[in-house]
Formats: sequence, structure tokens, C-alpha cells
Amino acid sequence: MEKYDKNLIAIEESSVTIKGYRHRTTIPSRIFNFLDLDDKDKLRWILLKDGTIIIKKI
Repeated sequence: MEKYDKNLIAIEESSVTIKGYRHRTTIPSRIFNFLDLDDKDKLRWILLKDGTIIIKKI
């Protein structure tokens, strides 16, 4: 936990579902609500060399 900085709000987990060519995951409700997401909103997935993933509402 020490590697996370003091701006941390939540640590959540979700599962991946694979059906054919589709790969899906559920956004945990706490994060969904914090980002104030709505139907048709878009997310940007940013993958860093160390494996860190940043997901931003755009």
C-alpha cells in the first residue's frame, strides 16, 4: 500500500468476461459514481511500460 500516493480514493477489482471477440469488464460502482459516468460516455485506457493502466473519462 505504500506505493500508492496520498491522493488515493479507492482500490476496486472486477472480473473480465470473454465471449468470442468481445472482452468486457464491469466498472465498480464506487468508481462509476465518482467519475459521474453515464450511458455512452467514453473512457481512455492508457497503458504504461511497467504495466500500470490509467483509465480516464473523456
